[in-house]
Order: sequence, then C-alpha cells, then structure tokens
Amino acid sequence: MSVNNLSNLNNFIENGIIVKGIGGFYYVEAAGTIYECKARGVFRKKKITPFVGDHVNISVDSEGTGSIEEILPRRNFLTRPPVSNIDQLMIVVSVCDPAPSPLIIDKTIAAAEDKAIEPVLLVSKTDLQDAEWLREIYAKTGIPYYSISSLTGEGIDEVRKLLRGKITAFTGNSGVGKSSLLNRIDDSLNLQTGEISQKLGRGRHTTRQVELIKLGDDTYVADTPGFSSIQIERYDLVKKENLQYCFREFEPYLNQCRFTSCSHTCEKGCSVFQAVNDGIISASRHESYVAMYNEVKDLKEWEMK
Repeated sequence: MSVNNLSNLNNFIENGIIVKGIGGFYYVEAAGTIYECKARGVFRKKKITPFVGDHVNISVDSEGTGSIEEILPRRNFLTRPPVSNIDQLMIVVSVCDPAPSPLIIDKTIAAAEDKAIEPVLLVSKTDLQDAEWLREIYAKTGIPYYSISSLTGEGIDEVRKLLRGKITAFTGNSGVGKSSLLNRIDDSLNLQTGEISQKLGRGRHTTRQVELIKLGDDTYVADTPGFSSIQIERYDLVKKENLQYCFREFEPYLNQCRFTSCSHTCEKGCSVFQAVNDGIISASRHESYVAMYNEVKDLKEWEMK
C-alpha cells in the first residue's frame, strides 16, 4: 500500500515508534499517545517481524485500536533481542563478580561498530576493585569509557547526559548491575534487580520483555530480557572483511601494510602489527581481533546468519 493510499485511512498517524511488543501486540507511541496495535497480515506473508524501536505508520479505528500499516526503513538492528534504530550501545562490565572478559567486550564493541551503533564502555563496581588495567586497554581505542558505581554515584551524571535525545541499549552479562544503574539514573523506573547466583557465577534473569523506556523527549533506554554479550557473540558475528574496520584504532594503519591482502594477524610488513609492537595499539585488543578473525575466516555466508 502506497503512502498516498495510507494517508486516506481514518486516523492515519505517521512516524510512531514501537516501544513494546508482547504476545503479537505492539505498543506504538505516536502523537503523544500509546496505541495498542496489531501488525497487518502482509508483514507475516513477507516474513517481516516488527521490532521494538521501529518507526511505523499506523491507522487507528474509532475504538482506539491501531494497525501497523508500514514499517519505515531501519538504520540498524540487533538480532537478539530484536531491537532497532539504536543510537548507542552501553556495554556494562563489572570489575569483579562476575569478572570481565576483554574478548567478550571486544566482540560486543565490534558488533556495534559493524552496525553503525556507537559503543560506550561502562565499568561498574569500581568501588569494590580497581579497574585501571581495563582503562589502560581501552584508553587507546577512542571508545568512550566511564567508571560507574550505582552505590557511590560515580559516573552517573555523565551517563545521564549521554542518554539525552537518543535511543540507548544496555548490554552486559547478568550481575554486572544494569538494572541498578538504570534505577540510579532514574529512580522512578524501579526496575527489578537480581542477586548473583554463586553456583552459576551469573545473575538471575529478571527482565521479561523488550521495552523502550522513555526518560524524556526523544530519550529512550531499551530494557531487554537478560540481554548479554553472549547473545551478541552468537547472533551478530562480524564478517572477516568487515572486522578490521570494527577496531577503530586500526584505521590509521590499514593502508600502510606491505600487502594489500594483509589480514593484520601475523603477516610481515603489517602496519597494524607494528603499531602493537610499538605500544600504540593495545596487545589485548589485537589478540581479540586475531581470535575473532580466526573464528569467522572460514565461515560461509549462510553460517553467519
């Protein structure tokens, strides 16, 4: 159905945003109101699933029930959880309990970079243990880095400022303090938090559905179901030809290698490798790159989906 035809529908509303989806119903914020909507059958036939974060055009009947008529083009999306049009991905890691994994952090950063989502690294529980070793790794990357503590309030004001006017998703393994952080940012949220399971070494999943929580004008955060870096690692692998561009500190050296086919893993004359040896690029970051490259180098296109 064309946009012109759509505009002839009764109570046609353009450019709403899906803020929640549950049980086949989608809740669309449009013109200052939340409408409960169903998606038109044509989307099912085309195997298109609306995502939280999608900008949509809807029609509303006389009883206030809506129908999603059109899904506008997505700027980006994450597969699990299904959420689209994200401006930034805040990657929350804790200094301890659970301990951070630089490889998992780097996989998450690379997935965000590959989808043109700005990664922001938030290091929590800094009141419990020093995180200088993590700061040293990421100080050379150009990726925003903040130490935060939901207990002391360290870094909370800076995070609030970063959220304004954007759609932000938070990721991190259970137990790192995502819900506690969001509660500290806006105490009206009152999100449920879970204790760490000592047996499993991770927190209990306490969030049940994807939802965009509105914190102000054009400011939303995605509350997601146990959204962890493990899901990004599994569902959002980066192709080997794109991987070099997902490590932004590599960029000045990519065209300086001796061989144009350089994989930046072990070749002679590799400028990236030389920058690592010179201490310009973190050895930890390069180790992550090599591990990720080796993981995907032999995968076929269909295996990446």
